[in-house]
Amino acid sequence: MGFWGCYLVGRSGEPLIGHPALRDARERLTLREYRADGWQVWSHPTEPPLGSMTALADAARAPVLLGSLMDGVCVAVEAAAPYSGSWYACLGREPMAEHLGPDGMTLEDLFLPPEDAAARAVLWAAETGRAVLEGPLLELLRIGQPEWSADQLFFAFLDCLGIESQSD
Repeated sequence: MGFWGCYLVGRSGEPLIGHPALRDARERLTLREYRADGWQVWSHPTEPPLGSMTALADAARAPVLLGSLMDGVCVAVEAAAPYSGSWYACLGREPMAEHLGPDGMTLEDLFLPPEDAAARAVLWAAETGRAVLEGPLLELLRIGQPEWSADQLFFAFLDCLGIESQSD
């Protein structure tokens, strides 16, 4: 069984964990890494859920992103920003469909199609002050059976959004 957990991504001059909207989750959040330009990546167990990313983005007045890694093979992405709103995407479409199947759900029930998700991701990135290309995002969102782990997919997604690691 692979890793099950969440990555919370946000930008702040202070540790994101100090934000009042995360008060109830502080004890379960662990800093994973700092990225360029004040971006922070925190890990969190899947249960209990962190809550609404829309509420956090509105409270923080800044874009946020949550990646829920499922069995180390796929990622449910929830992104929110004060102006461009919230949206859902998945990375690793085939394993995600397998996870949803027993519950009678489909990818289309929960996630935007890759083309729509890539367009929303570009708007989300613009709200962070970054101009990113839709093509690399779309390519990542279209992957059916990934050769990478869910962690690798998620961090590649961050890179495509312009949330680059400190060493880049």
